[in-house]
Amino acid sequence: MALAAASIALAACKKQPPPPPPIRPVLSILVAPYVERTYGFTGSVEARYRINLGFRVLGRLISREVEVGDRVKAGDQLASIEALALELAVRSAIADVSSARAQVMNTSGAEARQQTLLDRNVVAQSQFDSARQAQDTALASVRRAEANLDKASKQLTYARLRAEMDGVVTAVGAQVGQVVASGQPVVTVARPDIREAAVDVPEEVARDLKPGTAFDVALQLDPSVHIAGEVREVGPLADAATRTRHVLISLPGAADVFRLGTTITARLTVPSAPSIELPRAALLVKGDKNFVWIVDPATTAVTAREIMVAPAPRDDGAVQVTGGLAAGARVVIAGVHDLTEGQRVRVPGSPAP
Repeated sequence: MALAAASIALAACKKQPPPPPPIRPVLSILVAPYVERTYGFTGSVEARYRINLGFRVLGRLISREVEVGDRVKAGDQLASIEALALELAVRSAIADVSSARAQVMNTSGAEARQQTLLDRNVVAQSQFDSARQAQDTALASVRRAEANLDKASKQLTYARLRAEMDGVVTAVGAQVGQVVASGQPVVTVARPDIREAAVDVPEEVARDLKPGTAFDVALQLDPSVHIAGEVREVGPLADAATRTRHVLISLPGAADVFRLGTTITARLTVPSAPSIELPRAALLVKGDKNFVWIVDPATTAVTAREIMVAPAPRDDGAVQVTGGLAAGARVVIAGVHDLTEGQRVRVPGSPAP
């Protein structure tokens, strides 16, 4: 009897069907063709007008009156170099002028005497001509000495570096005690009132940009703060390493929140031919074929469908579907390797079974 009962229980176990796969919640999207494409590029806010200021003569930096972030007005002193050598040059030039003027007085008297003697026929004409030539030479020496004095005096003013416009200091390139060369940037001053966004754009996108192309520029920390901008300049050459071009976007009437150096995101929307795109995570690859899971709206069951995609994915990981999928289908975009044919799923927002 015990063996019979065990046989009946075993038969009953064999007749019970396997439990259905669990209803799995999935992420999905409704397929719709794109008629425009949006690109996003990260950049920063810069001043359109900025000047790298440096000394016109070689010298040792003895003071720098400004730091990064300081506001300056035109004519304000920014830095100075040691001026002893320049002052000595001015003194030497003054002495040369005095010597040249004394020489003029001497040759002028000699010319007058020779003129008197010539009028009395005491000296030859050649002696008078020599006296006049010496006078002309002395006058030329005075003019040369005065020019050297003007040059030395002008160079003495170069020992003081002054702002050429109202603005804000955005960078400093030398410290006190450092010997700076002629033309070496010491202080960078920018006008904060006129700003623009600087971004690096891939060459395949940048070649279609023209001055006036519209961009939507938003703060990266707060995308709700945005402003309409226009392309002002497109770099003529692409960077050899990144293959991007430097693009400057004007920001007319930018608010104070778009401060210099702020990180921004510039978005460009361009029309394109209708196309269907899916995240690469939606693909179920089997050999050399690509499949996606289609959700049946009536039964909420999934069915694998083969599709054809473009050979190269986009930089953002999206793939372009070239066949096998129509608009309006609901496609699973995450967890595709955990599903089985005919398995029921639950789409977020749909009622629980």
